Amino acid sequence: MALGARYHPDHTDFTVWAPQRNRVELLLTGSNERTVAMERDHRGYWGTRVDNLPAGARYRFCLDGADSWPDPASAYQPDGVHGASAVVDHDSFAWRDDGWAGMSLRDMVQYELHVGTFTEAGTFDAVIERLDNLKQLGVSAIELLPVAQFPGSRNWGYDGAYPFAVQNSYGGPDGLKRLVDACHARGMAVVLDVVYNHLGPEGNYLGQFAPYFTDKYRTPWGQAVNFDDAWSDGVREYFIRNALYWFDVYHIDALRLDAIHGIFDFSARHILAEMADRVNELAEKNGREYILIAESDLNDVRVIRERSQGGYAVPAQWSDDFHHSVHTLLTGEDKGYYADFGRLADLVKALNDGFVYDWRYSEYRRRCHGSSSLDIPAERFVVFLQNHDQVGNRMLGERLSHLVPFEAAKLAAAVMLTSPYVPMLFMGEEYAETSPFYYFVSHGDPDLVEAVRNGRTEEFRSFGWEQEPPDPQSEETFAASRLRWELQFEGEHKVMRDFYRQLIAYRRTIPALLTLDKQKSEAFLGEQSRIVGLHRTQSPQEILCLFNFSEEPSRWINNRLRGSARKIMDSSISMWNGPGGTAADRLEPGGTVLLPGHGFVMYDMKDSA
Repeated sequence: MALGARYHPDHTDFTVWAPQRNRVELLLTGSNERTVAMERDHRGYWGTRVDNLPAGARYRFCLDGADSWPDPASAYQPDGVHGASAVVDHDSFAWRDDGWAGMSLRDMVQYELHVGTFTEAGTFDAVIERLDNLKQLGVSAIELLPVAQFPGSRNWGYDGAYPFAVQNSYGGPDGLKRLVDACHARGMAVVLDVVYNHLGPEGNYLGQFAPYFTDKYRTPWGQAVNFDDAWSDGVREYFIRNALYWFDVYHIDALRLDAIHGIFDFSARHILAEMADRVNELAEKNGREYILIAESDLNDVRVIRERSQGGYAVPAQWSDDFHHSVHTLLTGEDKGYYADFGRLADLVKALNDGFVYDWRYSEYRRRCHGSSSLDIPAERFVVFLQNHDQVGNRMLGERLSHLVPFEAAKLAAAVMLTSPYVPMLFMGEEYAETSPFYYFVSHGDPDLVEAVRNGRTEEFRSFGWEQEPPDPQSEETFAASRLRWELQFEGEHKVMRDFYRQLIAYRRTIPALLTLDKQKSEAFLGEQSRIVGLHRTQSPQEILCLFNFSEEPSRWINNRLRGSARKIMDSSISMWNGPGGTAADRLEPGGTVLLPGHGFVMYDMKDSA
């Protein structure tokens, strides 16, 4: 059952799910103002057809002859979360991506960005102006923080109230389509962050129409979505259709499913498994590759296992364990969930297995946590050094480059971009952006604003941060989070960007790095040092990467490579503003490598002759 308003040149069909209402009417507003009766089917869907209605017409649904509300499946809210919905003519957009068939995970270098702070204008069209720069860097997929309509004009997007509506202040439906089309024209994929675990508190009127929410479970963000209680079939269909909508109507290539540990479903067929099946059906029908990527802190391989193995068959998930392993080693932070990390062996396990916590005791959780991901293919994990959560959920929004020295930031980049996983950068990371990334909102309800302020302060206490956080409602907080794009052409910022660009280029051109295969990748600990090694192979080539996680020089003896190898990258040399390289240009079996503090070096056996 299609939902919302479906525009055609000679008529528009309207459908809304309201199974417990006795009467539903379409209320057309503005110059077309009138009330139109709707008919109910046996499943509680109400529908009607209106002839010769122009695109852009505004409408609401009147329930039981009383109040009227915007469409739960509205495609556009031009006047914000409380205003009338608008009819959208999706077929009028002139797509130019007929030859685009999608992109596999293994080919992605992802780049997470927030549309509102990525540019001064804060629009989809302004993002297009920077795509060539990202393409030159080596980025092959941009990931957009949620664009579903949220209150006001400043928000991370996780307070969205209309899952089908594209944010008006970003440029609305056509703006997003122009951005996706422009990406595909450059051979770049688009990943969209979607939120199916809750809806934002302001402008959220779904509960007026149907039992979209349940009190059976609790989430940190508000009412849990009803995926397994009475009337849940209609709720499941609503969110599955939303996923299909982004792929089919907006040509999105992948959806990142926010915090699926906040999705509660104890039915025999989990909502994620059903969603994955339906997405695969659409991909086969359209001859395109569509991908779901889960964010989960459960370390539960059922999410990404194949259906034949009892899994949900979600193609990939974020790996928080990788981030936490690198972050704690370089920053020394040990509060909150960082208490579970900080050992070199954790990073080695993350590089070899994926999950560090595989039913191992978690000090932070005070219980055993996770399951083994050793047999899960490497391309099913997305890894990162920074993201909107890990930066923005710090009290002062500090990026990694604010917390560690220049050499350590380069070291972290090298670990991520030589790993056998799918890498994701956070906007500005590649040139060591100096602006923080704060949490910001622009709610219209003063009580809600105060609740957000108090909630943020309370959240920070678990990390021992006692300062006063920036006011999330303040426009200055939002403005301070904008990228200073010009920095990437100056001094160390340019060097850092060049460093990232070179690593990404090697990742694309060196077969041993291009092959995402755990069986051809082995991380190990150096003896009596704080060096972590990574040995990657793709016959007849061998690549050896060494990472020094000590501030002091460390020495390693080569017992890995069978023959002579040539140094192809060294973070410590002057080209990368390093303190001076001490690693030998050629490495022989039994030879010694001396790395400066936080140094990284890569050797290639194939090019040793």
